[in-house]
Amino acid sequence: MIRTLVVDDDYRVADLHAAFVGKVDGFTVVGQAHTARAAYEAIAEDPPDLLLLDLYLPDAHGLELLRRLQSRPTPRPDVIVITAARDASSVRTALQLGAVSYLVKPFAFDALAERLRSYRELRERLAHLGEASQEDVDELYGLLRNAPPPKPAPTMQRVLDVVRGADDGVDAAEVAARAGISRPTSQRYLAELVKSGLVELTLRYGTTGRPTHRYRVPR
Repeated sequence: MIRTLVVDDDYRVADLHAAFVGKVDGFTVVGQAHTARAAYEAIAEDPPDLLLLDLYLPDAHGLELLRRLQSRPTPRPDVIVITAARDASSVRTALQLGAVSYLVKPFAFDALAERLRSYRELRERLAHLGEASQEDVDELYGLLRNAPPPKPAPTMQRVLDVVRGADDGVDAAEVAARAGISRPTSQRYLAELVKSGLVELTLRYGTTGRPTHRYRVPR
């Protein structure tokens, strides 16, 4: 199993990314960190194989954490940057510091899953590779570089934001209206968020008829 540490300052986003990772065969989440310091300490204590790294951390920029990791003795984790930072400088610096991939928020689950699967295949091939030919090298480098571009920004974050903004909970129809999506789409994303633990489902009983499903962020 590829031991993965999720680093994001937002606890709920970290939970969501951890849930995503848990759905991909061959990966297991060994922890979450919400600051650069906590991430470094977790890596020093028990180095993971892979780091999913947000750049906007409260105590230090994620790229500074990457620089610090470069000075550590091996083993050092591989890094997939997951961030809202879109500026060329951040992308260039992440590449220079050895990030194996860079994924811009928000993204669909499939975009992360594809990169994780490509990374898994790269590790498997390297584990069984003796002396590499140029063809082998080109193929290995291509595994991560040729990953398909992310799908259009998903609605999951919008759905989660709507639920967060409803103090008394919200039903699927209300989420659909506020997020600008269809009710079936709203229900599908709400079910996935409930499964990941980021949203909880409650039942509200009226005077007649079936109870209404209400969704809210756990308290």
